[in-house]
Amino acid sequence: MKSITIKGSERESVGKVSTKALRNAGAVPCVLYGGNQAVHFSADAAAFKNLVYTPNAHTVVIELGKGKSFNAILQDIQVHPVTDKILHIDFFQLFDDKEITMEVPVKIVGTSKGVLAGGVLRLNQRKLKVKALPSNLPDFVEADITPLEMGNKLYVTKVGKPEYKIMHPDNTVVCQVRISRAAMKAAQEAAKAAKAPAKGKKK
Repeated sequence: MKSITIKGSERESVGKVSTKALRNAGAVPCVLYGGNQAVHFSADAAAFKNLVYTPNAHTVVIELGKGKSFNAILQDIQVHPVTDKILHIDFFQLFDDKEITMEVPVKIVGTSKGVLAGGVLRLNQRKLKVKALPSNLPDFVEADITPLEMGNKLYVTKVGKPEYKIMHPDNTVVCQVRISRAAMKAAQEAAKAAKAPAKGKKK
């Protein structure tokens, strides 16, 4: 999985006054969990642009100076309900020998036979939860829709790779090809035509 580097600085004070001062200065207060103790730090709001405002999944390298560096993933984010300004971010620390669960986007590949026949592709799951060691986390889960006929569904059991485990029930539908109104109407007209007596045929 691709990684983004966030350069910040540890916080000496975590009170409301210092937090407000950070936000007024254009910084975002953050906390890193998962280690022996929580690490409080802050970073410039612009540093999170490629991490927060994207549909892609990324791991994070948090650099706090003095040789301190942590591998992590974004765990939770708080934004202002009106301005969408980032108010606070929680991170979870990664360790090479410990599996982690996170959401990654679904990437559709291939051309469905059902879509070519007039069906409509519906993506039921835009993201899937996967569990893996940090080194095996995928950038996306690939869903091949090539075999899907009209009315078929693609389940989670048909996607993924051995390097990671998909954390959803086996009956979870990733995507499906639904019959469009136009295709349904054409099928109905074809059925009526098949039942109608041929012209000129004597009763």
